[in-house]
Amino acid sequence: MDSPKKILIISYYWPPAGGPGVQRWLKFVKYLPDFGWVPTVFVPENPSYPIVDESLQKEVSADLRVIRTKIWEPYQIAELFGKDNKKFKAGQFDVGKNQNWKSKLSIWVRGNFFIPDARVFWVKPSVKYLKNYLQNNHFDALVTTGPPHSVHLIGLELKKIFPKLKWVADFRDPWTDISYYKHLKLTKKSDRKHHQLEQQVFENADITLATSYADAENFRQKGANVFCITNGFDGATESIEAPSEKFTLSYIGVLEQLRNPVILWQVLNELLAENSGFSNDFKLKFVGRVDDKILLDIENSALGNHVEYSGYLPHAAANEAMQSAHLLLITNFPEPQSKGIIPGKIFEYLASGNQILSFGPAESDVQKILAETQAGMHFTYTNAGPLKDFILTQYLHWKSGKPKRPSANIERFSRKNLTAELSRLLA
Repeated sequence: MDSPKKILIISYYWPPAGGPGVQRWLKFVKYLPDFGWVPTVFVPENPSYPIVDESLQKEVSADLRVIRTKIWEPYQIAELFGKDNKKFKAGQFDVGKNQNWKSKLSIWVRGNFFIPDARVFWVKPSVKYLKNYLQNNHFDALVTTGPPHSVHLIGLELKKIFPKLKWVADFRDPWTDISYYKHLKLTKKSDRKHHQLEQQVFENADITLATSYADAENFRQKGANVFCITNGFDGATESIEAPSEKFTLSYIGVLEQLRNPVILWQVLNELLAENSGFSNDFKLKFVGRVDDKILLDIENSALGNHVEYSGYLPHAAANEAMQSAHLLLITNFPEPQSKGIIPGKIFEYLASGNQILSFGPAESDVQKILAETQAGMHFTYTNAGPLKDFILTQYLHWKSGKPKRPSANIERFSRKNLTAELSRLLA
């Protein structure tokens, strides 16, 4: 048998970080040893995570070597602009009429002073530490995963020092093509700097990974040697055999203003007014953090009487909430350039066996996946008629005790199968 190969993974997000950002490489690390790779993980010692999920610590093998070094993050600056800096940490912010002068100033500071992001101060000390570490320890491959995209700058510098080391730059989200980039209030100089750094990463990484088909094509056009490995689900699919007391539409995760499906709230209010049976049976459940302004708008409508808000739950409990729902909501940014974003939770949604209601731009990768798996419907933010029909159809399936299930094979999105694909690329 060939001796195991060694891979060093540099990530900002790692347990006890919660949310979808940590899941991708937590699962790759779990399965890489099955394909002849011994992983080592390099993460910050004192990170400022917007969400913490202690339960994920149990998924980290006791045999895994995790290297931690200190990071300085400027979030005390964000405190000057408001008591709650969770949005700033998570890369979120108020938009449009919801912006006050403090929000505008914090966005401008973030975009122009911290390039590419506020974790940039971890780059130089990490390069210094890892230069010495790699000189004394052999590795066959190096992975950087972002966002934060400053992590890729660590890989860029290490590639200059160790040109024969295979470097994989993993983009869980795009850099300059992501929807909120245009809201960063960048100067021309800052915008140019973002694009220059992104281009250097694409040109110097041996392999660039994208999590969606559209992102892979965009990166390819910018000169990257790119491959698409989507996110996925861990474990076997499950299903609910009998309808519960309420027909439940659930949203799991963080819902921000830029992805607020206003048309859905309007349609649901119409259904509640028009259909007494639906009104008696319907429940809207949020599991995770929802923007205060979104909640306020919902609570000020008839829909407010049908809402259950659980707040953030540990990953296992969130999966249970997916299982107990009957219709699962997922939202994307409405702009066409976001059609390549495939939120990681869609795969856990698929594994639940429940139907999915999706919002985002037309001809998106999410729409393609839902069509291939027959697991739900995708809508833009303007087509209200078909949306109402879809919700009513799912409600009637539930009422009959025969909820619709995905009928196409989804096993290609299992984490183990995706790790097998990754190992073939690394070979």
